[in-house]
Amino acid sequence: MDASQQLILLILGCTIALFLWGRWRHDVVALAALMACVLTGLTPAADAFVGFGHPAVITVAAVLILSQGLQTTGAVEALAQRALPKRGGLLSLAVLTLLGACLSAFMNNVGAMALLMPLALQLSAREGLPPGRVLMPLAFGTILGGMTTLIGTPPNLIVAGFRARQDLGSFGMFDFTPVGLSVALGGVIFVVCTARWLVPKRAQPDVGSFDTGTYLTEVHIDADSKADGKTLAEVEQLLEDNDAQIVGMVRNDFRVTAPQPRRVLRAGDILVIEAEPEGLGASLTRLGLKLEEAVAPSNQEKTDEDSADAEKAASADQDGAAAGAEPSQPVTDPAGEQNSEADKAKEQQKEKDSKPSFSDEITVQELAVQPSASILGRSASDIQLRTRFGINLLAISRQGHRSIRRLRWTDIQAGDVLLLQGSPEAISGFASEYGCVPLAPRSILIPDRRKALYAVSIMLGAIALAAFGILPAAVAFMAGVLGYMLTRVIPLRRIYEAVDWPIIVLLAALMPLAAAMADTGAADLLAQTLLQHFAQGNAIIALTLMLIVTMTLSDFMNNAATAAVMCPIALSVASQLGVNPDSFLMAVAIGASCAFLTPIGHQNNTLILGPGGFRFGDYWRLGLPLEILVVLISIPMLLWAWPL
Repeated sequence: MDASQQLILLILGCTIALFLWGRWRHDVVALAALMACVLTGLTPAADAFVGFGHPAVITVAAVLILSQGLQTTGAVEALAQRALPKRGGLLSLAVLTLLGACLSAFMNNVGAMALLMPLALQLSAREGLPPGRVLMPLAFGTILGGMTTLIGTPPNLIVAGFRARQDLGSFGMFDFTPVGLSVALGGVIFVVCTARWLVPKRAQPDVGSFDTGTYLTEVHIDADSKADGKTLAEVEQLLEDNDAQIVGMVRNDFRVTAPQPRRVLRAGDILVIEAEPEGLGASLTRLGLKLEEAVAPSNQEKTDEDSADAEKAASADQDGAAAGAEPSQPVTDPAGEQNSEADKAKEQQKEKDSKPSFSDEITVQELAVQPSASILGRSASDIQLRTRFGINLLAISRQGHRSIRRLRWTDIQAGDVLLLQGSPEAISGFASEYGCVPLAPRSILIPDRRKALYAVSIMLGAIALAAFGILPAAVAFMAGVLGYMLTRVIPLRRIYEAVDWPIIVLLAALMPLAAAMADTGAADLLAQTLLQHFAQGNAIIALTLMLIVTMTLSDFMNNAATAAVMCPIALSVASQLGVNPDSFLMAVAIGASCAFLTPIGHQNNTLILGPGGFRFGDYWRLGLPLEILVVLISIPMLLWAWPL
């Protein structure tokens, strides 16, 4: 062992130790390792940052952006609502886990987990199960699904990149499928069937997120909505699964506060629904509804006289409801029908002209109204919220109270939480001027069917370009990102926010480290040690050891880092044995994607730690049998699909 080999092995050992220690973030450790290689002369300074231009790194960044578009537009939410059975216990868990595996094959598996987590919690509550017994199978299923395609998980892209550097060509989109799909299907069946016994029963802790109560919001029924032609009772039954209920409706400008359950809904009706913040988007998606304030701008603003009229109408509604009748009172929009068509056109033009130039940069934000706020006692129409700020008031949360007035005319009170849609600058300006406090961001999905269609079409197009070899994967998926930009699926300023930059830096920094291992002969040295002392020259034993060692490292360090470290060793082992290197590279890809023993091995495991009430040692009970199953399925499939 010469000095350069000793040096690179020392750097590698320190890097792995720091990864396992977890004191510093993975990208910081990777950058430190890269700088150590450069300063010691193991990596030429000119090649220090070539990893940032590596196709695997570019592809990971592009897939993260495309996944974000599928998430924010509501495309995945719509798929989940249609795919999941409404009843069924074990069947529902199986479908949810399988759906997570399928989604993670084509989008970031952390994003797939985050999207389906609320559905998992709803399922656990509906079936009376501990949250962890639904969350852990889902987390493991999304991890398993990632190994089935080239873009499913970063380790697959890294392995494909190492193969390309050996002049063997890169792996294709579905080269991982024969082995990955077999392992994923076997794993999903196993976790669904055994979770009841192998996942510890833990109570869900009281998480530290804020509670704003339910929102009251107005939704519009279109002609293509599922609610069109259904009775109120039928719609309410469909909304129950998302903890939402109907508290009123508007038809032909008449407000009905206690509508009869047998009343048939039709296009143009407006429903007033009460829903939890996280279930708001699901309720809209389930019935194809649209937020009234988001899609049907008002042409007039409310005047003081109209405010008094609305108060009288509200009082009449309350009196009618108290008498047991079904109240129906006219709701007069400011200036009402007396406006001429010319006045309406003028108001529309005024509203269009007054909207900020940055109105295409849309976000949804919750604001809490302070006791000293200047908006107290005033409504959205009073302050001309839409025309002055370009902001839509989507919903109001007022714990313990329900307003029977139209949303835009409701007087704001201290303690209200407003759900606003608009540009970040406009919302910030409104909050500052009227004394409102932004709450911490959380996932409140407002689906957009048009953008969801764009997102799905662009993603499928990028996959097709890569799968049929028309374009390299990195180019195909970057073309998809360009499509997102042109169609505004994601606002331009948020494109780069969708990228998990620590992962990108980690991958790019470890590429030169892996190259240094190969150039100095350290990878060959480690491979020779593995073969002589453990495998004793047997290729099948060596392949099994490669899978187990990679899997073990992945349980304690980042899976992308594990793949980057193990790929040079795998290639060297295959070279010394004189066998097919693809078998060993595939073993690294499978092993790096199978981190089931600890909450730190994969981000999806970490995501469920709190909501599931888990402890560090809870994962191995299901994870260890699953990893054994992975080995038992993988080795025969590797020998069949990629013969030695």
